This record gives sequence, C-alpha cells and structure tokens, in this order.
Amino acid sequence: MTVEDWFLSAAERANPVSGLPTWTSGNLAEPLIHGVAYFDRLVDEVEALTAGDHLFFTDWRGDPDERMRPDGPTVAGLFARAAQRGVVVKGLMWRSHLDVLSYSEQENRDLSETISAAGGEVLLDQRVRRGGSHHQKLVVLRRPGQPERDVAFAGGIDLCHSRRDDETHRGDPQALRMSPRYGPRPPWHDVQLAVRGPVVGALDTVFRERWTDPMPLDSENPLAFLRDRLRGADLRPDPLPAQPPDPSPCGPHHVQVLRTYPAVRPRYSFAPDGERTVARGYTKAVRRARRLIYLEDQYLWSREVAELFAEALRENPELHLVAVVPRHPDVDGRLALPPNTVGREQALALCQQAAADRVHVFDVENHDGGPVYVHAKVCVVDDVWASVGSDNFNRRSWTHDSELSCAVLDDTPDHRAPTDPAGRGDGARIFARELRLRLWREHLDRPADGSGDADLLDPADAVAAVTAAADALQDWHDRGRVGPRPPGRLRPHRPERLPWYTRLWALPAYRLVYDPDGRPLRARRAGTW
Repeated sequence: MTVEDWFLSAAERANPVSGLPTWTSGNLAEPLIHGVAYFDRLVDEVEALTAGDHLFFTDWRGDPDERMRPDGPTVAGLFARAAQRGVVVKGLMWRSHLDVLSYSEQENRDLSETISAAGGEVLLDQRVRRGGSHHQKLVVLRRPGQPERDVAFAGGIDLCHSRRDDETHRGDPQALRMSPRYGPRPPWHDVQLAVRGPVVGALDTVFRERWTDPMPLDSENPLAFLRDRLRGADLRPDPLPAQPPDPSPCGPHHVQVLRTYPAVRPRYSFAPDGERTVARGYTKAVRRARRLIYLEDQYLWSREVAELFAEALRENPELHLVAVVPRHPDVDGRLALPPNTVGREQALALCQQAAADRVHVFDVENHDGGPVYVHAKVCVVDDVWASVGSDNFNRRSWTHDSELSCAVLDDTPDHRAPTDPAGRGDGARIFARELRLRLWREHLDRPADGSGDADLLDPADAVAAVTAAADALQDWHDRGRVGPRPPGRLRPHRPERLPWYTRLWALPAYRLVYDPDGRPLRARRAGTW
C-alpha cells in the first residue's frame, strides 16, 4: 500500500498557510462506538489531568448538565473541576442560533460561563459564513511532562443531550426534542475516534489556529456583539501556553486530518480561501473504490456528493455502495420536513440511476422496532481507507460549515480472505475492515467476538448477507410481526416521495438554506472542491 495513493498530498490540500501537517504516521486510532463508550473514556482521561496539563475543546453544542455517566459527572462539572485543579481549560463553542429556532444559544452560553467561572476560558465563536455553524467536535488533552499519555478525540459526538446511548439503543435519559417519530427518548447511533501519537499534535494545531485567529469572535453579528457587551462577555482569547512537542510514534496508523472551512470575509488567517480537504479527501478515496463503499451518515444528500458516488459506480461494475441513514429526518412539520426529505431523495435517485442493483440503503431500528437516529459520519472504502468525523455527506459539510475528520490508513494487513478485495494490491487493512465489521455485527446481531463474520468479509457475500437480513426483517414487519423476530436491526430505507407541488418550493429551500455552498465563486463555476 502506498499512502500517497490514498491521502491528499500537500499540493492537493491546497492550503499552504496552515501549519497542519500533510499527514502523520505512527499513531494509534481507536473507534469509540456510541456516546456511552466515548463519555466514559473522556471522564477517565480528564479526571487524570493535573495542574499544568491542557484541555482544549471545540463543539457545535454543549449542554452543561449532560451526565457523562448515569451518576455523573456532568460536562460542566467535569471540565470545571479540571480548571479548578490548575488544568489549562480552553474551549470554542459555536455561538449558536437562538433556542426558539431549535438550536442551542443559551446552552452553549451557560456552558461557557460555568467553565469560565471555574478558571477556564470558553468562548462563543461566530466566525462562520452567514447562516453557517462551527460543527467540529474535538477534545485535545496534553500532558507536557508525559507526552506518551496525550490523547485526542474527534468525530461525530457532541457534548450534549441525546448522545449518551449504547448498543441497545434505548436513548439518552436526557433527551433533545426531535421529530415525534423517534419518541420521548430518541435512540442515537454515533461514533467518535480516540487517537494517540503525533496526530495529537496536529489536532492541537487545529484548535490553536482557530483560537489565535485575529478575526473578531462575533464577526458580522452586531446583535451578538451588543448582547455580549451588555453581559460583559469575554471576546478576546487569552494567550495559550506553548505547544508541546508532538508525542512519539506509538502505533501502526497513518492519520490525515481533514477539515472544512468556508471562504469568508474577513478571511481566516489559517485558511485565506477556506479549506475543503474533507471534500478533496473523500473524492480521492472514493475514486479508488473498486468493490465496496460503506457509509453511515446523518444526511447523505447533495447532488454534487451523489454524483461522486454515481461516477464511481458507473466506472466500476463490481462496486457496491452500502449506506445506513436515519429512517426519518430529525425535524418535523410542513415547512421543515420537505426540504430535509427532498435532498436525500434527489441524491439516492442519482446513485440508483447509475447502478440500481448496486446501491443498498438501510435504516436502523432497536429491538422494540423504534427507529434509531443515525448521527454517525463514517466511511470505509474497500476495507483499506476509513474516516470518522463531524462532516456529513452534503454540500454544507463539504464547503460551508467548519468540520473536522480523521482519515486512517493502517500499516497492518488483514490476513482474513479475501486479503485484497479490491484487487489493486493495497490489501485489506485491520483498522478499516474491523471498523466496518464492528458496525455490521451490531446492525446484524452478529457475535461481538467476530465468530460470525465468515460471510461479511468478501464484499459480494457481505452485501448479500446484509440485504438478506434487512429484507427478512422488513418481511416480518409486513406480515404483522408474526412469529420470532429475525436477527438484525436494518431495514431497507424507503424515502418518502414528495408530490410535485411540494417539490417546487422544497427543492430551492433545501439548496439555499439547508445545503448552501461555501466555495469561492471560481470553484463553484469550475465545479471543483
């Protein structure tokens, strides 16, 4: 396997101003599936920090009272106590839209004020494109005297309500309000990545570039500026401690940090023309796909993203696309629901036109038959390249909001047959294959120890097994749930088809409001990322 074949080169990253390395090697990456696993690990790591250590974090939403374990601590309590012990606690929370619009303006502000009162510094960051958000979910823990213990967490899991669920998918007791189709405690499926090694230094740089950017925190938002002045809010980041040297190599994983930043005015100091390495990284990996692309995604919409998959399907007659998505959007209502529905409908139609018999889309339910909201952002290509991040497969995530993803290539071959499913000489790799299998074992009710993986290794056999299980469960539902419930939690995804008169207004609303384009004008005209 040649790393350069899969990862972006420095030239392909197209952002020479940033201090981020092209990629790092010698890392150890571990998927933490579900909020319960991530929160439990985070508590252990933060409680072990001592005076002088660093805790840096960014997030889209943070609920100060979210319990990390059933008996606590809360998010605010965990981070505030770290600050009180002398840990350097710094955070950047998105200055959210208002709560009346189903966002988290007050919650993010409360988390900021609670941690800051304990001696940390958490700022509300509005340095985004108009209508955009900071969507990165990152925690970096540095121990300047013990770099071998440095760790960072990046992925799809926010520090907020509804995220603390596990493989049973009964939902977080502290639930966010969503579409009533998900019930009072929406079941939640998500993934975060824990990383050690030199990549921790790269993720530290991600935080530091945002923190030290001279653009005002409340850029182009005079109302936010006025509210902050009246409340005496902190609008000027204090200096950060010196960045420690990168941790030494400790594992077999190459990790490439991928980001999205929009083209904004005034410009980001670290990305003057924005950055679209998420889009570029996925594009390079998908174009190498030959047998199997596996996705888990909250949205999976946008014509531009769908065209990438459709092109790969047309050019590779053995390639299958398997995607797991939510059964229903997270919102409801006559105005909000149609734009959320029409985007996925359009994207899936493009893929199915390219290869209807090789596009397999499923949604997830728990064993009670309740739909599970899929919030994970995971991609595995040919059991070689894998990514976990905050970015969804849509134009907004690839161009308009800030996003953060980690792509992983493993030096360790997977010797289970087929050892080279794509036939390109890259060979299956332990990290990518095992990530896919761990997710499929849960979705198919297979043994967690891998003893039932025989038909999940070869791509053709795997697709047949997943499809058969989903069809059997759907047939059981169609027959009125008579007899024993078949194993598995996947069902074929059946998107609702909107009437033409609803599509007339829903499609423009989706393109302009729900899935905007943050590229510079020249990139839009050229149709490039």
